[in-house]
Amino acid sequence: MGYARAYASAVLWRGRVPMEPADFVPDWADRPRKDKYFPAAPHFPLPDCPPGPAAAVGRGLFGPHGEGGFTLPLLGGMLRDSYGLTGRRLGVQANSDLGTLPRYPHANFSRGTASGGGLYPIGIHWVSGPSGPLTPGVHHYSTPHHSMRRLLTGDVTPDVRAALGGRAEECDQFLVLTVKFWQNAFKYNSFAYHVVTMDLGALLETWRIWAGAQGLRLDAALWFDEERIGRLLGLRAEEEGVFAVVPLRWAGAAADPLPAEPTGAVVRAAEQERSRTVIEFETVRRIHRATLDGAAERPAEGVLDAALDEAWARLRAASAPAGPVGEPIRLPAPQETALGVREALRARRSSFGRFTGNPPMSAEQLSTALAAAASAGKLTNCQEGPVSNSLTRLHVFVNHVAGVPAGAYAYQPGERTLTPVEAGPQGGFLQRNYFLDNYNLEQAGALILVSAPTPAVLDAVGDRGLRLVNAAVGATSQALYTVAPAAGLACGVALGFDSVSYTEHLGLVDGEELPLLIMMIGQEHRSPADFDHAIA
Repeated sequence: MGYARAYASAVLWRGRVPMEPADFVPDWADRPRKDKYFPAAPHFPLPDCPPGPAAAVGRGLFGPHGEGGFTLPLLGGMLRDSYGLTGRRLGVQANSDLGTLPRYPHANFSRGTASGGGLYPIGIHWVSGPSGPLTPGVHHYSTPHHSMRRLLTGDVTPDVRAALGGRAEECDQFLVLTVKFWQNAFKYNSFAYHVVTMDLGALLETWRIWAGAQGLRLDAALWFDEERIGRLLGLRAEEEGVFAVVPLRWAGAAADPLPAEPTGAVVRAAEQERSRTVIEFETVRRIHRATLDGAAERPAEGVLDAALDEAWARLRAASAPAGPVGEPIRLPAPQETALGVREALRARRSSFGRFTGNPPMSAEQLSTALAAAASAGKLTNCQEGPVSNSLTRLHVFVNHVAGVPAGAYAYQPGERTLTPVEAGPQGGFLQRNYFLDNYNLEQAGALILVSAPTPAVLDAVGDRGLRLVNAAVGATSQALYTVAPAAGLACGVALGFDSVSYTEHLGLVDGEELPLLIMMIGQEHRSPADFDHAIA
């Protein structure tokens, strides 16, 4: 058994068996920055391009997506709306940091993409070649300033193309996504790797929706020569990993042959770390090393899809109730989600205890939310994602939905139906198995559980498949967060729940279909005490 399977099992059981080091306490006074800082690197502000009038959430989620090219304003708009800081929020809610929010050092700044536990971003690097608008080089996106910091001058895109192993041979513009482990591990220690791999999928899903709403398409690579790109960026593999490479089609790019000989150049710009003490957790080091094995060996076409075919057929049959629980409920068609993608991303927020079951949400709203969440499970913007199968399955705990009885259901996206698994109110079960105090799960209109056949994926494509599965789960959460404002819903996502209890309650195959995320949707109290200051 590879280490990724052991790590996934530890995540599954962490509600009952704490992950090591069990006695770890975050030193909040010595926390790292929420972004990387290169004090000696020159930087320039990015322009901003508001999405056009046709750039609606529905188009971004469900297409059609075109083959157009990026421009500098389009790239600036996408980065602004996904990872740039867009506002400061100070609202009365049930999260534990409420008392510190009025103090500027602890201010809560919002952005379009969700992440596990706060504003600990994926690092975004732009490797630009001669077809772009800038002098070729390597740049780092500074989220607080919405600017690019130049880390290296010169065309190193041949190095990226070589690392991709023959893909994107016509491309000389790339977004490279990295994860500096300490930015999340200072809070979550060994659990951090699970969180940040979901953060990766959330960002890729934001880009899929944003670009799709503009008629553009992005395809991310998760299998590539990671150590080669890490050397190019001057990273230590123990501290920071390269998790995705996104080739950009650039408008007006010349058709001339591109240089093919790698340069061997290395970024020398030094980052300044804020924390006085940086801890390298052995579990994070081991799981990262496990997912590096075979990083450049892209899975053969069809292998993952076939493995998912077999796994889902077996798991669905094994988890079907032994006797009849009730008749399947067909949901109405999803509502039109015509809200602009920028407006939806600016409105995205976590509800944190402000749900109310009165009035109930509508069945049409539930259908809209489920369709969006299901659309992300295939990771259609990932070159290694499945073709016809989803990496995730959704179960729905209905609390307050007009026309849908309370109960636990399995969602069938193709038929748009809810198949009963457990009849009756579920609020007691949900609240007993939630660790924190920032949500009353019974007051949410519905809770959506995201599960995945993680072991089957690992058997099919190796330990690096853990990143693929978790990215699909993160993408699912971001799709739901983005569609919620368009559907008139509040939303919240949480990792602090007892996965084993959900396995038992829903009759899932123990250790083979893993409950990985809970997502709450519903109505909020009508008169919240809120302060929202836009800065973008």
